[in-house]
Amino acid sequence: MENKDFFSIDEISTKLGVSVKSIRRLVASGELQSVKIRNLYRVSKEALDLYLQKNTYVPIRQSSLFNSDELGEFESPTKRRTRKSIESLEGNSLITDDNVKWIDISTKWENPSKSEMTFVDLFCGAGGLSKGLEMSGLEGICGLDWFKEACMTYNRNFDHPFVNGDIKDKNVKELFYQTVKEQLNGRELSIVAGGFPCQGFSMAGNRIVDDPRNSLYKELIEIVEYLKPQYVICENVKGLRSMLNGMVEKKIIEDFKSIGYDVKVAVLCAADYYTPQKRERVIFIGNRMGRENYHPKPILKASEYITTGQAIEDLMYREEDKNFNHVPTKHRDDMAQKMLALPEGESLYKGYSDAWKKCPWDEASCTIKENHGGVNIHPKLPRVLTAREMARLQSFPDDFIFEGPKNKQLVQIGNAVPPLLGKAIGLAVRYSNDDFK
Repeated sequence: MENKDFFSIDEISTKLGVSVKSIRRLVASGELQSVKIRNLYRVSKEALDLYLQKNTYVPIRQSSLFNSDELGEFESPTKRRTRKSIESLEGNSLITDDNVKWIDISTKWENPSKSEMTFVDLFCGAGGLSKGLEMSGLEGICGLDWFKEACMTYNRNFDHPFVNGDIKDKNVKELFYQTVKEQLNGRELSIVAGGFPCQGFSMAGNRIVDDPRNSLYKELIEIVEYLKPQYVICENVKGLRSMLNGMVEKKIIEDFKSIGYDVKVAVLCAADYYTPQKRERVIFIGNRMGRENYHPKPILKASEYITTGQAIEDLMYREEDKNFNHVPTKHRDDMAQKMLALPEGESLYKGYSDAWKKCPWDEASCTIKENHGGVNIHPKLPRVLTAREMARLQSFPDDFIFEGPKNKQLVQIGNAVPPLLGKAIGLAVRYSNDDFK
């Protein structure tokens, strides 16, 4: 922005570590005072400071948008006192990667040996993480998710069973436990993996409080405690690290410690492991056996990343193929022209971060997602990406076919863990378990 006395909705969203939608709600309700400048909502420093004084537990997140001097102006005295109080009680609550142990997986990347290690995948969706763990040589035991179309996709692409239902439902959970027991047939379960929702974490005073939306996270903890796997793998959005000034991450680590698991956490970028996409995710890896927890050392340098063009160029003029999930969207002429004229790396609509964003052709793609119908725009053609093009940028192999109508396929793909990122994580856990002797 030219006027540095005002912040955009996106800037405040990034700074506070909350969604753009949440900031828009605050503006719409009048709770966060704003003005319109050139038809765009802007919030003054004074208005933001006033809001923070009234709401002292809104998370503050470090951002490249603001330097250290600006932070002093941006952070209200009340908020600053609260933050220092929390830090004095809890120590530095923003966890860093200083204690992460990195392991070189590059020598095992091609054709890894088959392992006897087993895994189950909670909140698994279509099975991106499951596919990656299988690619690392691990044996899948069971998947679990509520999404009907994802269940159809999972059943099509994996030999092991899938339980379709609400993880909070006692009957569903019992079916899952019984299925796991039958599949293991007396063997030990090596890994419980899962990407849990994180919207329900909130604070009162200096502690995390209960929230009904945390029930899925609590189910994960309960299932791990019941099944007692050797290892746990949890995946989540990068922003979790800054939630409530790092205290959410701290609580997760402490919760796992309370049931016997030492956990380490780091942010991994999928492009470092041959995925043509700069998708960053926070990865928790833990075990209950006193072993070292390894995270996979990046294989590629940024200059070596697989580009969007390399991944999808051969699909540009391929004929429509429903069985291959390659069905181009037909847009209105004016919409198509807007897409064609849009510069790479920019979004068609203000207020969207990645949805309706044009992927760069000669770089690894921006984060692939589906957001209420908004998907990423093709770098060369006047249309959004097809499901197959999205799957390629997520590193799914071409023989991985998605079920359900096209809009459900896009949701499954956008929500998935890139399989090659899952493969890297699986190899790192195998090293932790001395599985390459």
